[in-house]
Amino acid sequence: MSIHSVSRNQSHLVWDNSIQPILRVKSGDTVKFDCLDASNGQINPETTVTSVASLVFSNLDQVNGPIFVEGAQPGDTLKVEVLSIETADWGWTACIPGFGLLNDEFLEPALKIWKLNKKEGFAYFDEAKGIKIPLNPFAGEMGVARKEKGPFSTIPPYNTGGNIDTRHVTAGATLYLPIEVEGALFSMGDGHAAQGDGGTAIETPIVAELRFSVLKDRPYTKTPHFRTPSINVSDEKYYCTTGVETDLREAARSAVRHMVMYLEQEYKLDHVEAYMLCSVAADLRMHEVVDMPNYLVGMMMPSSIFSQQHN
Repeated sequence: MSIHSVSRNQSHLVWDNSIQPILRVKSGDTVKFDCLDASNGQINPETTVTSVASLVFSNLDQVNGPIFVEGAQPGDTLKVEVLSIETADWGWTACIPGFGLLNDEFLEPALKIWKLNKKEGFAYFDEAKGIKIPLNPFAGEMGVARKEKGPFSTIPPYNTGGNIDTRHVTAGATLYLPIEVEGALFSMGDGHAAQGDGGTAIETPIVAELRFSVLKDRPYTKTPHFRTPSINVSDEKYYCTTGVETDLREAARSAVRHMVMYLEQEYKLDHVEAYMLCSVAADLRMHEVVDMPNYLVGMMMPSSIFSQQHN
C-alpha cells in the first residue's frame, strides 16, 4: 500500500462537498498530515493575551484535505486507523470571548502558553504548585463531506464527523465515519496535546499518520463510531463536583462552575486558572439521567495531576 503526504497549506475552512480533493488514495493507503494548530498559525509561543481578542474567527479550525478515497460510495463506511500523532513542543489554551461552556461567565480573554515535555509525556500547568497534565495527543477535527450542499462551519460536530473533539481517538484508535458522497472526501486538523471533556484543549500543531479503508458491510454506521486503543486501568482517584438541573447542558455548566469554586478554594488558583484546568484535565460524566425531572452531571478531576492532596 502507498504512503502519501499532506502539507500545512493544503487546508480549507468549511465542510463543502464541492471542494476539489487535493489527493486521491486507494483503500488501505496511509496519509501523513502536517497540521497547524486550531488558530491557523495566529497564535505562536511568543503570542500575548492582547492578541486573543483580535483573532480572526473565520480562520479558526481549518482542516487539511479533502482526501478522495477510491471506491468509497454513499452508504459505505470509512475506517480511519490512527497510526501515530506527534505534537509540537509547545501549545496554548485560551479563554476566547463567546466560546466555551461558561462563555457568559468568562468574558475577558486569557491565554496560557504551554511547554510540552514530549520525552516524559507531560506539561506543567503550575510547576510551583506541582500541577502537571499528562499528554494524550489527538486531532479534534476528523470528518468526511456531507451530502448536503455547503458550506458548513468546521466549529460543530456532524453525523459525518468534524469537530468531534473526542480525546479517546488517539494513536491506536480506529474511527468509523458514514460516507455520504463519492470518495468520502476526508479532512482533519485541530491538534490537541491534551483535553478534558467540554472545554478548550492544549492546542498544538501535529503530524499525524492515518490509514484509510472502505468498508461495505456496516450499514449501521450513521454517526461517528470509534474503537479505543488499550486503556490502562490505574488506581486513579478523582474529586467530583456535580450539577443538578432539569436541563443536561445546565447541569454540566453547574458541575463545572462548582469545580472552579473548589479549585479556587482548595488549590488557590484564580478564577481563570481554575476554569482552564477544568478544560484541559477534567472528565464530564452523566451520572443520573433516568429520574425526572432532574439530571445529575459530574465533573471528575483526576487526583494524580496534583502533587499535594486536599480535603
